[in-house]
Amino acid sequence: MESSVLVDRREGWVVLTLNRPDRLNSFNEDMHGRLAEALDAAAADDGCRAVLLTGAGRGFCAGQDLSDRAGGVADLGAAIETRYNPLVRRLRGLRKPVVCAVNGVAAGAGANVALACDIVLAARSAKFIQAFAKIGLVPDSGGTFTLPRLIGDARARALAMLAEPVTAEQAEAWGMIWKVVDDAALRPEAEKLTAHLATQPTAGLALIKEAMNASAHNDLDTQLDLERDLQRKAGATPDYAEGVQAFLKKRAPRFTGRPS
Repeated sequence: MESSVLVDRREGWVVLTLNRPDRLNSFNEDMHGRLAEALDAAAADDGCRAVLLTGAGRGFCAGQDLSDRAGGVADLGAAIETRYNPLVRRLRGLRKPVVCAVNGVAAGAGANVALACDIVLAARSAKFIQAFAKIGLVPDSGGTFTLPRLIGDARARALAMLAEPVTAEQAEAWGMIWKVVDDAALRPEAEKLTAHLATQPTAGLALIKEAMNASAHNDLDTQLDLERDLQRKAGATPDYAEGVQAFLKKRAPRFTGRPS
C-alpha cells in the first residue's frame, strides 16, 4: 500500500504529494503524521533548499476526511491543536520556501493549508472553497487570519459564511494566489519554480519569510526595526557577498544557501 504522502527528493529540493486520491486527499491521522514527518525532514536537511507541495489525482485536498470522524469527536479544538495548527506553523516557519501546486479542488482545511504556503500556483480547473459553514464550523488552519489579509475583510467574510467556490482565475484576480496556469502546465511550472528557488540564497529567503510573517501583527516602527535586524543578518551571509561579487563581475551568482 502506497504512503499517504509521497516524498520525491530532487537535487536541492523535494516534492511532497498528498496521496489519498480516492478521498480527494482529505486529511486523516496517518496523512497528518506523514506530512509532519516529511516537513520536519525537509527542515533538518541542509541539502533541501525548497519544498513543493501538491496532491495526487484530480484534487489537491478536500480538507478533513469526515469519515475519520464517523463516531463523532468530543473536542474538535483538540484536533485543531494537535494536527492542523502545527501543520500551518510548520509551513509558515520552515526556513525554506514552500511552493504549492493546487491541482484541483482545495476545500476547507485543504484551501487554508495551500494558502499557508509561500507561493501558490493553481491549475485553471482548481477551486478554493471555505466549506466549513456547510457543516456549522468555523474556518480553521489559519483561514480567518490569512483570508482577510489576502483578499480583504468583505470578501473573506462572505466566503466564510456562504461557502461558495472561488475559481482559480478569481483567486488570482483577488490576490489570493500567485498565478493560474493551464492544467497540463501546472506541474512542470511548479517544478521549474521550486528548482529555481533551490538555487537562490536560502538564508535570505528564510529572513524574508520571517519579515513577512511578522508584518501581519507589527506596527510600522516595530517592522522597521525588524527589517534593520534581519538585514544585518542577511548582510553577514556568504550569499550576500557572492551576490555582490557576481553583480560587479557581471556573472551569474553561485549561491550556497548557507546562513554563515
